[in-house]
Amino acid sequence: MPELTFLQAISRGMWEEMEADKSVFLMGEDIGRYGGAFKVTEGFLDRFGPERVLETPLAEEGFVGAAIGAAYVGMRPVVEFQFIDFIACAFDMIANFACTSRYRWGQGVPVTFRGPWGGATKAGPFHSRNIEMWFAHTPGIKVVAPSTPSDAKGLIKACIRDNDPCLFLEHKALYRRIKEEVPDNSPPIPIGKAKVVREGGDLTMISYGYMMHRCLEALGQMKDVSVELIDLRTIYPLDRAAIVESVKKTSKVMVVHEDTRTGGVAGEIAAIVNEEAFEYLDGPVVRVTAPDAPVPSAPSMEEVFLPSVADIVQATRKLANY
Repeated sequence: MPELTFLQAISRGMWEEMEADKSVFLMGEDIGRYGGAFKVTEGFLDRFGPERVLETPLAEEGFVGAAIGAAYVGMRPVVEFQFIDFIACAFDMIANFACTSRYRWGQGVPVTFRGPWGGATKAGPFHSRNIEMWFAHTPGIKVVAPSTPSDAKGLIKACIRDNDPCLFLEHKALYRRIKEEVPDNSPPIPIGKAKVVREGGDLTMISYGYMMHRCLEALGQMKDVSVELIDLRTIYPLDRAAIVESVKKTSKVMVVHEDTRTGGVAGEIAAIVNEEAFEYLDGPVVRVTAPDAPVPSAPSMEEVFLPSVADIVQATRKLANY
């Protein structure tokens, strides 16, 4: 069984889907001979040729529109954004056209939009955005954010096979940070299913993406608190049942994410818990998030901006003793 980095697992998942289905093809800037900004598509041009690995100009709205058109005639495009921040340039085509297509006239749009996302790499405000909630608030698209190589491979496969638009978020701080044994030709992982990473009884901690690893690091410093850790894996649709079941078990819940506070998924989770498990709560729903500000350019300020291991430990101990 090969040991793959997060980046390699995504690459391998796309490779296997392209081998299995000739309707799958790639689009993006510098994804061919250069292999992509982070080398996710390295080697794809040599194997699949220029008809299935399409270099695009710096024109996100244009090539996303072309991908939607290809999907309408039976293809399954996988569209890379060099940095996910620039998906904003194509927001109209995705939100107002692709996401409404099935509702408007019954036609699905099987396009996967993918790219590097998030901070913790000192890349400044134009290359570090957390854009998940822009799309989680847009009915018609699924929003996926894995935190491990095996989940990344299984979920990219699920996105490619889905008959509606999917946004696949790849935290660039994870690309080469972690390795895991991932089998060849592994099956897709169902979209919308959270994973209990660690069972516990004192409180529930919920996170996704890079922050999952900061949560794990924090838990390593708190042997005296029994924490049930849940990896959402999918931001939309949320696994409401997994969240509610865990809160009923522990009676306390906190959510950790690096997205800004207002309108973040933590607020939605708080509403779900309030609606479906309020009588089980023994404390407030705690949010550990970034502040409502752009990601700073200065590396030292980014360290303060992002939720730290110390922030997570402090919030956990406070809630556990509430």
